[in-house]
Amino acid sequence: MVNNDRVHYGAGQIQVLEGLEPVRKRPGMYIGSTDSRGLHHLVKELVDNSIDEALNGYADTIWVVLHKDGSIEVGDNGRGIPIEVHPKTGKSTLETVMTILHAGGKFGGDSGYKVSGGLHGVGLSVVNALTDRFIVEVCRDGTMYRQEYRKGVPITELITVGPTDESGTRQRFYPDPEIFEATEFSPELILTRLRESAFLNKGVKIVFRDENTDKETVYQYDGGLISFVEHLNKAKEPIHPTIIYIEKTQDDVILETAIQYNDGYSESVLSFANNVNTHEGGTHLSGFRAALTRTLNDYARKNNMLKESDENLTGDDVREGCTAVISVKLLEPQFEGQTKNKLGNSEVRGIAETIINEGLSTFLEENPSEAKRIIEKCIQAARARDAARKARELTRRKNALEISSLPGKLADCSSTDPDQCELYIVEGDSAGGTAKQGRDRRFQAIMPLRGKILNVERARLDRSLSNQEIRAIISAMGTGMGEDFDINKRRYSRVVLMTDADVDGLHIRTLLLTFFYRMMRELLEREMIYIAMPPLYRIEKRNQVHYCHSDRELDQILDTIGRQGVNIQRYKGLGEMDYNQLWDTTMNPETRTIKRVTVDDAASAEEVFSTLMGEKVEPRREFIEAHAAEVTELDI
Repeated sequence: MVNNDRVHYGAGQIQVLEGLEPVRKRPGMYIGSTDSRGLHHLVKELVDNSIDEALNGYADTIWVVLHKDGSIEVGDNGRGIPIEVHPKTGKSTLETVMTILHAGGKFGGDSGYKVSGGLHGVGLSVVNALTDRFIVEVCRDGTMYRQEYRKGVPITELITVGPTDESGTRQRFYPDPEIFEATEFSPELILTRLRESAFLNKGVKIVFRDENTDKETVYQYDGGLISFVEHLNKAKEPIHPTIIYIEKTQDDVILETAIQYNDGYSESVLSFANNVNTHEGGTHLSGFRAALTRTLNDYARKNNMLKESDENLTGDDVREGCTAVISVKLLEPQFEGQTKNKLGNSEVRGIAETIINEGLSTFLEENPSEAKRIIEKCIQAARARDAARKARELTRRKNALEISSLPGKLADCSSTDPDQCELYIVEGDSAGGTAKQGRDRRFQAIMPLRGKILNVERARLDRSLSNQEIRAIISAMGTGMGEDFDINKRRYSRVVLMTDADVDGLHIRTLLLTFFYRMMRELLEREMIYIAMPPLYRIEKRNQVHYCHSDRELDQILDTIGRQGVNIQRYKGLGEMDYNQLWDTTMNPETRTIKRVTVDDAASAEEVFSTLMGEKVEPRREFIEAHAAEVTELDI
């Protein structure tokens, strides 16, 4: 509900910390990058401002509109940005927050923003600086105001549009092509963020409208985090029906968490601070994990499910199959960096540990049958861990007491500098042999795979590590996996997945991506995983050669060069290419079409891997039907 007890919010609450920095010259410092992620970070900044209004009770509806002209609009029915003259700058307060870095209303406690994700106050001015055109409309006290900017500079005065019954802020911007590599927004990426925000703010209505498709999506979840966990577990089989929900305020920190175990083998724990997705965790996640381990061990021993001679359950044991969301809201969040990937407030760990320990203990005592299922799941994981430890020993690098564990099928490169080396994981011995002939031996290593690797989404760690192909990959990488993973021990900084351009090849690629996501996620987070894009056709005419990746691309090329006197070769697999062709199309750093794999959103990636690679058929079918129009080939 909208907060009607409105704290005074005016020019006096807007603090100017320092002047405008040259954001346009160093955009990466403020939004991380100038690729698609950086572009969508602009939308996130504006949405977060609207979420802050809702978070503090001043708004209950937020909307985002993707316009046909490529611009995007973000609005809310909150209080509206103040427009009176700011005492320090002599400009309107709106222009102050739009043009001066570190000017914002979230640095003190008297503006009505008790909690906020906008720690540094740079959001509006950064977005404004990186846009070709920015139009802002403010509705306050019965009047609508409007101002327009270009590349961060006002090109109109603040004008009075006229009377209005509305309140809030509406912002529309056009990304600057001089700054961004591409300026097209992805509805899917935007929807993922909006859905996440709706889960985290129970009852808030968030509307997305895409004018290109004339489609409107509305997110509103009265269940909040409980609904979030239900969503994350929809492709899994929960082992207890009741979602554990804990909410409490301690020392001005509001903590909320929802937990449910499933019969899978992967951990899926998402953490947020003031609605900011803390991808790298932080003190709230550390407190959650510590409380989970301690509380489940205490309960298991108290109820004789663990004997005196038994070892304690480890963190890995109690997190196997655990799906959870933890959200904290606090007055002065300390994030690491402007992109806010990690929470650093030291006091939050103890608060989280205390609240979760108390809440989880209460749930276990009050729900003994569900508690029993959870503990039994953890004990099974502990037994499998011992088997996995033995299997893991087979994958470790050579040391003074071990025999070399590098797989015999690996054709290594001569360089020992991991930053210069790349590993090609190739489908099949035939293609592997061709790749070995065509590679640059100085920095390219080749490892062929025989057939499809195990689907690690459906297998516990000990079974995964008994798979020969998986052991070979882990051994070749040298990093270890899971909690043993150490990026500094990597033997390669680029891993290229090279499979056939057919349905089986796509399936093998998906299995490999699932393996890296579950066992070596940091490689994906650091964007060290690539996908080779081998061509489907080779077209030759009058000594000119063209390669293409689809039937549609083939038709386009033939329409351009003509269809007479053309020699067309269709590759059924990588093994049909000679080593020169393979080098030219997929291995030569100067001419190859490889794609870097990114994980833009942990919740979305978790959902995709769980849905497509998990046990349940119906969620997979629904996902495929929903996305069928977006893809050309599917392995069903």
